Amino acid sequence: MYYLQDMTMGAIARDLGTSRSTVSRLLSLARETGLIQLQLTDPHEQAPRLELQIQKHFGVRAHIVPIFATLDGAKILDRVAMQAARTLGPLLDSEEIIGIAWGSTVSAVSRHLVPKKIHDGTVVQLNGAGNTRTSGIAYASEILRRFSGAFNLSVEQFPVPAFFDYPSTKSAMWKERSVQRILDYQERMTTAVFGLGSVGAEIPSHVYTGDYLDRTALNGLEEDGVVGDAATIFFRADGSDAGIEINQRSSGPPLDLLRSTPRRVCVVSGQAKIQGLLGALNAGLPTDIVLDDSTARLLVRKAGITAS
Repeated sequence: MYYLQDMTMGAIARDLGTSRSTVSRLLSLARETGLIQLQLTDPHEQAPRLELQIQKHFGVRAHIVPIFATLDGAKILDRVAMQAARTLGPLLDSEEIIGIAWGSTVSAVSRHLVPKKIHDGTVVQLNGAGNTRTSGIAYASEILRRFSGAFNLSVEQFPVPAFFDYPSTKSAMWKERSVQRILDYQERMTTAVFGLGSVGAEIPSHVYTGDYLDRTALNGLEEDGVVGDAATIFFRADGSDAGIEINQRSSGPPLDLLRSTPRRVCVVSGQAKIQGLLGALNAGLPTDIVLDDSTARLLVRKAGITAS
């Protein structure tokens, strides 16, 4: 009545035999629960053109978030995370298996999820979160809990280290039936949600600030030409990941497994992650990217995309 028939709240209240304040509360509830979603179309906005350019060049769906130049990195991340959360909900359906890579970006997304009831759905943790100082369970489980609460999902945690000390230890662990059960969920996931790790970002990725990588490991990443990571699997600017030693010890899913997932939503905030984003696109990791407009414009320039 309000959005489709252009009736005023007063007219709706009279028609329903209730008060105007009740109508206002119902409309607010409809927006909060995702029943109503609003979209603003600015005829002067560059986002649709940028989205089309990125889609044509990289073959991904781009969702660009307009950002004021005066906002700091934390606020930009929050705006991008909010858009990512609102973009994600309508994409999900019954019997979804959603793979979640923990991190600063996905944690921000989890705080803005719009509730939507999904039948027989599951959220599975893609990479372990433990290190020498903490199990990481509390951090990762809070992100999983938010996804579970928003979408009515069962939760499958992955209580293993983010990085093993030795590849042989990981290989032995992966033979355990309890671990194979989680790996099976990962292999059957229908949607993956992940950010991109980058040591130089204005808001550093959790994997680089949470005692997961020592100086030797960081030096090794530099020597291997690493520009970023997805779910703690590292890659180079050309998208390759072969021969990167730490990947043999990482608990994250192989990039081939990520590429085989039907829908892969990558959320990126800030221009400092541009090299990681280009690497991820060259690797064919995302099907959808959510990013701020300044990073989108930089991506177009770096990729040498010209207006058509």
